[in-house]
Amino acid sequence: MDWRYQRDGQRRHYGSQHLTETNRMDNKKHQQIRDGSNPPPDSGSNQPSPYHVDCFRQMGVIDTWKKYGNVLTWGKGQCLAILDDGCDLTDPPWQTKMAWGPKVIATYNSIENNDDPTPVSPGYHGTSVGYPSSLKHQGVYGVAYNNSVAQVRCVTIVHLQNQDEAPALSAGLQWVLDQHEKYHITAVNLSPLDDERHASPCPSPIDQQLLALREQGIWVSAPCGNHHYTDGISWPACQPFCFAIGATIPRKHEVHLDRYSNTDLLVAAEATSSSNAYAAACAMILREAIEITDYPWPRDGDNIAEAMLQIFKMTGFTVKDDATGCQFTELNLLSAVDHVFNHKAI
Repeated sequence: MDWRYQRDGQRRHYGSQHLTETNRMDNKKHQQIRDGSNPPPDSGSNQPSPYHVDCFRQMGVIDTWKKYGNVLTWGKGQCLAILDDGCDLTDPPWQTKMAWGPKVIATYNSIENNDDPTPVSPGYHGTSVGYPSSLKHQGVYGVAYNNSVAQVRCVTIVHLQNQDEAPALSAGLQWVLDQHEKYHITAVNLSPLDDERHASPCPSPIDQQLLALREQGIWVSAPCGNHHYTDGISWPACQPFCFAIGATIPRKHEVHLDRYSNTDLLVAAEATSSSNAYAAACAMILREAIEITDYPWPRDGDNIAEAMLQIFKMTGFTVKDDATGCQFTELNLLSAVDHVFNHKAI
């Protein structure tokens, strides 16, 4: 099978409406890594390569790996649920076998109520959206590379035309709620988006499940969108119990793509599907840091998910945006993990 590490987490359909200019630029980078003409800087031939060097460096991921390499386990023992338009399980990264078990430990299809997450046309996105967070294949690593994954097909295509598929999305979230203890699901990448401008929440069938997952302390986040809107963000990111993840330009602390006052956090990425994937993975790493240090997270939030967002906000980089008049925070994983570990010294 011919497969590629898509830098924005999107499967390529050449000539389709989803192949944006960002996608085209990404394909060039992608090919350079495949043919070895653009090796990651500062990485030896025997060292693992970050999925995206510039983004990982800006997020503080590479420095966190170095500083806490023998302290944290990078997602081991935690499961990330990826809710999208389906995953091709024959894709080599999802066949990875780790010393303690397979990368993919659970699957579900909430559209057909079975365990087959295989995408059906026009679905295309779900196979690769988990690369930024979870990849551990041929020496290329995602942020939380030792995590396990649950692949859930809950929509027919990631770019929703409206909320007609909300019932299936709700069923997918309910599956996570029902199974989170069995698989130790600690984070959800809620990838679908409607590409609209929502300045405030809109009542929908998924709200009850989002609230229940938040009460369980499970991180649930969704991408804001990629249209450079400055007056609203996509659904379901706009919902009150879903963290809305925007993006900054890689190698710059400048906001881009969709954002508004209801954006919770920015992460360096070329598309918000990747920034959201990074955020979910960083939450898994921060969660382990909190657990092994006995960090008193209740002082930061009503549940551990809200506490982690608050820690990211307290320790991140401030980004001012003239287009919206808003001030956002850009995630820095090293600063967040340092904050948690340093509490014992206070």
